[in-house]
Amino acid sequence: MNEERNGTIGVDNVLYRLYQEATGYAPESMMLLPGAGSGRKYYRMRGVESLIGVVGTDVSENRAFVELSRHFRVKGLPVPEVRGVSDDGIYYIQEDLGSTALFGFIAPGRTQGIWSDEQRDVLRRTIAALPVLQWEGAGGLDFDRVCFPVGRMDRRALMWDLNYFKYCFLKPSGVEHSEVMLERDFTVLCDKVLEHDTPTFMYRDFQSRNVMLASDGSPRFIDFQGGRRGPYHYDVVSFLWQAQAHYTDELRDELINEYIRASRPYIALDGAEFRRELKLFVLLRTLQVLGAYGLRGLVQRKAHFLQSIPSAIDNLRVLLDDPDAPDGMPCLMDTLRRLTELPRWNNERSQSKDMTIRVFSFGYRKSGIPDDSTSNGGGFVFDCRALNNPGRYPQYLTLTGRDQPVIDFLESDGEITRFLDNAYALVDMTVDRYLERGFSQLMVSFGCTGGQHRSVYAAEHMARHLNEKYGVKVVLCHREQGISTIYNARR
Repeated sequence: MNEERNGTIGVDNVLYRLYQEATGYAPESMMLLPGAGSGRKYYRMRGVESLIGVVGTDVSENRAFVELSRHFRVKGLPVPEVRGVSDDGIYYIQEDLGSTALFGFIAPGRTQGIWSDEQRDVLRRTIAALPVLQWEGAGGLDFDRVCFPVGRMDRRALMWDLNYFKYCFLKPSGVEHSEVMLERDFTVLCDKVLEHDTPTFMYRDFQSRNVMLASDGSPRFIDFQGGRRGPYHYDVVSFLWQAQAHYTDELRDELINEYIRASRPYIALDGAEFRRELKLFVLLRTLQVLGAYGLRGLVQRKAHFLQSIPSAIDNLRVLLDDPDAPDGMPCLMDTLRRLTELPRWNNERSQSKDMTIRVFSFGYRKSGIPDDSTSNGGGFVFDCRALNNPGRYPQYLTLTGRDQPVIDFLESDGEITRFLDNAYALVDMTVDRYLERGFSQLMVSFGCTGGQHRSVYAAEHMARHLNEKYGVKVVLCHREQGISTIYNARR
């Protein structure tokens, strides 16, 4: 078998065997995919068909995913089919749902604030599929036996999230509070949430990164292994108040209406009442998210998590200014108010807004490496000429790295993905340090032979990556194509 990426040694034999048992043939290649979390590693295995091999050290978490997937498949729900599991439960292989995540698909809307009809349609289809998953998925499901780490959103699970916020975000922020009164308000918040308990499946992390899109734009769901029984409100909030999605109020309201419509076979929701109830879960979810950002940013000092906090703080600030915000928790709400007023979050935002990164594609055979017009001189030049060249094939000669046939060609063997993963790591490290030190200019260039295919693809992806991750202004210039795009700084 051709090992396309380091890290497959030691997992080859088990995943190889599972693939062969599932298909009857040996895999031809196995490539480690980027972005795995929670200790799991994902491999794209290609041969007679493309499957995803998974290695997870938490057997209980693996078992939850496998059993939930099988249960949902019986219900006809759009989740990946598990094709094989190792005897020790550490390895399994599943259906490959492709590489188009909803989060990437809506990138133009997220980064530029202009939501196309196509993006709106896919978002409506996604939120409309949620109640089907919540109600149909709960049917016949033994939550306490299958779900991980708990079977339902009970008081204990709620307090885990609230204490996560307190110890990983609130305390490192330095906002003074009464431990006794805050604990009392946490209890009140738990009571309010538990009043809305419903016998539905709560995905828990239902957000655009965990939705894959089929070729026809229909949504398919992944990473539901943390799901449990819980209120249907929570998933609606997880999706529509995802901090990095940057949905407009108008679009969010449109999608709430779509959820209400799609829920009618299961429950009759009053629009005004449902919207009021959602605000309680906006509070809960935002505290949970801030706890996660706090651990990575305030505790572990990872800069890009620090730069994600202002978006979540904005959600909190809007909620606190709402006359229909949850009441009966005076200490908590006062503490949160003072938290949102800390100058540092505005400073983080202004640092990102003050920085401009210029990303170029160029051709070495044209005018060479682009000049740096600033006095800074900081940045990178990446040579793409070692990558497989679409320009060698007649069908791509009139196309660029922005065209789908070229994109498919470049992504087919995963080579350019690995190239960009390494480029991201280098550039991210520099952006983190530049933001910390208040620098305002950085330049990143990608060159190939003619500045048409490989460099254009790489520059497009780098520009979106930097704008999405850091919220900075990115000026993208495809010099040889005469095309420029500005990704504005985001709040």
